[in-house]
Amino acid sequence: MPPKEPPRRRVPGPARADRPARPAGPRPTTARPAAARSGAPRRPATRPPARPKARTIRLGSPKPRLRLVSLGLTLVMLAFVVRLLQVQAVDAGELAAKAEAHRFQEYTLSADRGEITDRSGIALAASVDAYDITADPKLFTPEQSKVRDAPEQAAALLAPLLGKEPAELAKKLRTPKSRYTLLARKQTPQVWNQIKDLKKVYEKKATPAEGGNGVSLLGGILSEPSTKRVYPNRELAAGILGYVNGEGRGAGGLESMLDKELAGQDGKIRFAESGGRQVPTAGSRGTPAVPGSDIELTIDRDIQWAAQQAITEQVRKSKADRGYVIVQNTKTGEVLAMANAPGFDPNDLSAANAAAMGNAALQDAYEPGSTSKVMSMAAVLEEGVATPGTHVTVPNRLHRGDRLFKDDIDHPTWYLTLNGVLAKSSNIGTILATGQLGKTQAEANRVLHSYLRKFGIGSPSGLGYPGETPGILAKPQNWSTSQQYTIPFGQGLSINAMQAASVYSTIANGGVRIEPTLVRGTKGPDGRFTPAPAPQQTRVVSEKTAKTLAQMLESVVGNEEGTGTKARIPGYRVAGKTGTANRVDPELGRYKGYTASFAGFAPADDPQITVYCAIQNPTKGNYFGGQICGPIYKKVMEFALKTLHVAPTGSEPARLPVIFKDSE
Repeated sequence: MPPKEPPRRRVPGPARADRPARPAGPRPTTARPAAARSGAPRRPATRPPARPKARTIRLGSPKPRLRLVSLGLTLVMLAFVVRLLQVQAVDAGELAAKAEAHRFQEYTLSADRGEITDRSGIALAASVDAYDITADPKLFTPEQSKVRDAPEQAAALLAPLLGKEPAELAKKLRTPKSRYTLLARKQTPQVWNQIKDLKKVYEKKATPAEGGNGVSLLGGILSEPSTKRVYPNRELAAGILGYVNGEGRGAGGLESMLDKELAGQDGKIRFAESGGRQVPTAGSRGTPAVPGSDIELTIDRDIQWAAQQAITEQVRKSKADRGYVIVQNTKTGEVLAMANAPGFDPNDLSAANAAAMGNAALQDAYEPGSTSKVMSMAAVLEEGVATPGTHVTVPNRLHRGDRLFKDDIDHPTWYLTLNGVLAKSSNIGTILATGQLGKTQAEANRVLHSYLRKFGIGSPSGLGYPGETPGILAKPQNWSTSQQYTIPFGQGLSINAMQAASVYSTIANGGVRIEPTLVRGTKGPDGRFTPAPAPQQTRVVSEKTAKTLAQMLESVVGNEEGTGTKARIPGYRVAGKTGTANRVDPELGRYKGYTASFAGFAPADDPQITVYCAIQNPTKGNYFGGQICGPIYKKVMEFALKTLHVAPTGSEPARLPVIFKDSE
């Protein structure tokens, strides 16, 4: 019997997808074919055709991608951590400061400039509200304005209001890289109101209801509050006041000289800002602006007006280069008027003549001529070498040094007293009188020079005014052969008009020179008035000499032989002196033309007011000082006496003799 085959073990596996799985449990027993049992070859069983296998899509492993994303996130988080450490620890202080700076804005608060007033408190220079007209050029680009030529259209509208050329404004508006441009400075509130009215019109046109595109043509026009310096009286006292520049700082005259006091101190304000607006809950802090002090001048506006009218009219009539008038209080040194012609309007510097923008009364240096003879006579009287009645024989010509000297007119030999030499303004007589000041001419020169210096010649007047000339007075040892004879009658030295007026005020004040002043005092922001320091006083000649000189000067005006008869004022005793000097032309550097002048004070026996007038290079009509400046002196002096309520004294003049008989 053949051995039995061992039973086959069936390895369980996954059920085939193409047939159902067998149910669990005992396997049913079936009869096997005999051939199979007997070991005969098996016939393949007939099977149904195989079904096509389903295609399986295999996904890649997600692990590499997850690792890459994790690495990226880690690096990003690491960068954030590093930056956080830098912000919070390393750069914390610096960044906090920058944030503070950007969040909090600091602005300058401009201080109000102080006023300049006359002695009565009437404003001569003041500051008023104004606006700087600005623009945002970006808002005028085609993209923002929806108009191709918006700058040109806006410029055409603004030009008449701002007084600018349309092309100039259009050029400023065509700067799209900038968000700010200045169109015009210091415009009045009226101008800004007109611009605002225009803006409203174009805002209405821009609304969809009016068929607009929603963009206003003038929407980019803005303003900044400012102040503008104005001079209510225009040309009046412009030479004294000066003017301010575009930044509002003093650039000439008292505006420059007293700029520190007038300007005050700007303040600052600091506040939080967001979106261009102040954050009200964040608070603000700063320092307020301190207004400038008001300056009260010694000038009397009415007297200044009278002086300016008189000199302007005469300069025009004489077709002269310029002229000036100074009015001074003889007892205090206060300058009541300082007028220049031609003048200028500090409100409109564009129309001003550059040559007229200074203060010629202080800045012109010129040879004074015969008005200077009063100093020579003061030296002669003070030194006791002559008296008003001393006889002086005056020939028609006098040879001295290398020159032949003469008077302003040809004449026979004059027999004059020293008083008559001054009354008739004799050059030869003055040379003869001053020659007695020393045993030698050199010694006489030194004595005369010392008196000229005491009167203030060759030194600033004491006003401290910017650009003032001290004049020219050479040392006596340097006087040329001609100078030692011309200086006694006012040629060969130079002065300014204030110095000339101060000489006569010194005589009127009993021989005591008081430095002239223009400022009475200042009024601070607290309203408290602080008087100016008292001016310096210097004794020049004795009171007796000064009184004698006043009587001699009366002869110039009151005596028919005198040269100043046109300066007489009914009811008042007037002391004065004429002057007609050869003039050095500054452009040619040689003598050409004349300087006509007149100086004096009144009442002669109780002096209150000094008036000095000078006209440079009169080219039409008379050029003698007594003829063209004498009437100006009279007009201004009369007005000043009435304005200041100075009554006539009623006393009789001394009437000193002018001539003597040859037989005496």
